[in-house]
Amino acid sequence: MDRGPAGGRRVDLELMRTPPPKERADAARNRAKVLEAAAALFARHGVESVTMDAVAAAAGVGKGTLFRRFGDKAGLAVALLDERERDLQDAILSGPAPLGPGGGDAAVQPSERLHAFADAYLDYVLAHLSLVRMSETASPGARYRIGAYGFWHRHLTILLDQTVPDGEAQAHALLAVLGAEHLTAMVETVGPGRARAAVHALFNAAGPQEAAPA
Repeated sequence: MDRGPAGGRRVDLELMRTPPPKERADAARNRAKVLEAAAALFARHGVESVTMDAVAAAAGVGKGTLFRRFGDKAGLAVALLDERERDLQDAILSGPAPLGPGGGDAAVQPSERLHAFADAYLDYVLAHLSLVRMSETASPGARYRIGAYGFWHRHLTILLDQTVPDGEAQAHALLAVLGAEHLTAMVETVGPGRARAAVHALFNAAGPQEAAPA
């Protein structure tokens, strides 16, 4: 039974987190202005329609500054998603069960935490699908170079290792179905509800056979 990533497991996950950027006060203000402008433009016009020039103009910064800081639009997407990913990671590390370890003495089954992760991750991705898709597909292998992927993979491996012989490999397989490109195709074809049910069915098959949450 899983009582959360305590001790070495928690330290293991903590070390996989990307620390917040350390920067001067003026640089932090410019970063906040750029991200606020980008978020507003993406929400108004859609991610694909917004140019880096438009973001620079809306934020009141030079194009060179914007490109040096974020590289491209995918870099902007990663930066915008960073805080939301941190919130999810915090919930996994120290939040209430079943997503987190909880604070009581009651044990939480690994399968419960797997399904809780699937729901929480789907909530996050489906709410920001265009941004996540851009961050994951900007270049070949981009999804796997994002620090958060390593965190999600290690979390699932820790849970799966308690119930299956090769948790590491199965964690990769489960995360594959949560890729934004794949989810975009699923949602467009079968809708978010059926896509979520299908993901839970796959998570169910990875461990003890229990009914997925309704």
